Amino acid sequence: MARINPDRLLADLDQLRTFGACGNGVMRPSLSPVDMQARHWLAQRMRDAGLEARIDGVGNVIGRCVRPGPALLIGSHSDTQPRGGWLDGAMGVIYGLEIARALAEEPATAHLAVDPVAWVDEEGTFLGCLGSRSWCGVLEPDDEAAARNADGVTLREAIAAAGLTELPRERLPADRYIGYLEAHIEQGPYLEEARLDIGVVTSIVGIRGCTVEFVGEQNHAGTTPMARRKDAGVALFDYAVKIRERFQALAGERTVWTIGRATLEPGAPSIIPGCARMLLQFRDASEALLDRMEAAAIALAEEATTAGPVRVSARRARTPVAPTIMDAGLQRHIADAAEKRVPGRWMRMPSAAGHDPMVIAPHLPCAMLFIPSINGISHDFAEDSKREDIVTGCQVLADAAESILRNASAA
Repeated sequence: MARINPDRLLADLDQLRTFGACGNGVMRPSLSPVDMQARHWLAQRMRDAGLEARIDGVGNVIGRCVRPGPALLIGSHSDTQPRGGWLDGAMGVIYGLEIARALAEEPATAHLAVDPVAWVDEEGTFLGCLGSRSWCGVLEPDDEAAARNADGVTLREAIAAAGLTELPRERLPADRYIGYLEAHIEQGPYLEEARLDIGVVTSIVGIRGCTVEFVGEQNHAGTTPMARRKDAGVALFDYAVKIRERFQALAGERTVWTIGRATLEPGAPSIIPGCARMLLQFRDASEALLDRMEAAAIALAEEATTAGPVRVSARRARTPVAPTIMDAGLQRHIADAAEKRVPGRWMRMPSAAGHDPMVIAPHLPCAMLFIPSINGISHDFAEDSKREDIVTGCQVLADAAESILRNASAA
């Protein structure tokens, strides 16, 4: 069995976090100058490990083992949220690099091929899962042309500023990879609360969203009697309470929903809101349950309109993201590796957050491994995981990768 080097693993993670460091967290938005500095550093670390490495035309960093396949692709994304944590994405990237090094350094596994990868813009600074979408050949030209960041910079402008315009865009090769593995912090509390070390991801939840609009009548807040009001704000708050009740009746153990934005117009204390709007999002691993939740949101809007005095409408706010099932065979290898390293201290679990395997799974078998997040915190500077958990996770994934590759070679 190949042994990872814990000190080297942690040193690389610590170095990567210096690119955009802000206290305990990191600010490294995709294609920014500091992001590109990190990508060039990652490419050099791959070359130092004896890998071929290149940055492609959208910013993906892809290492290639010089040994022939069958090969595994292992990685994650290296960009961060605007005020992000140091491990979200970055850990999976360095795992891929360290596993490639560990296998190459052990004579008994030196013939096994692992290619590490750092995808660009999983976090959606310009376009969510940009790098993996480009690599899989599913990046729509219209989406790319319309993409821009919060400052109004277009994706094409950012690619040009990063010096990537003339570089080729890599594509999934037809005959090299037998699968893609990604490790990630859980970003939730389940592993820590259960005092477990490893999560074997079964699926990535589907995501639905609705825009709910409320149209009432704007009027004077002091002179309009309560009985005569058509207050869109009151209707919004009433809907929010009732949708919670409806969803609670439908929800499974890990169903979640969020009202991430609510606006009242015109937004003045002396004016009864004439219009209001909320963005509602809900997630679950069951497509059928998501259908029922969406139907409930629409039905509640229709009921509210019938009851009056405010007109309420609900419509889809985003293209639905279907649940993504992880490959059963790859899951078994990770589960077996976890049982050998941390017997009884692992569990199968869905991912409640989106990840690049959502894009890759239709084109290549995928599997994911989670390690615990301290206090379940992510997408925040307070994000952290215990160093011993980081090391354990990498060794388990290395064991699984070795097992997968040996099995493929023997087939």
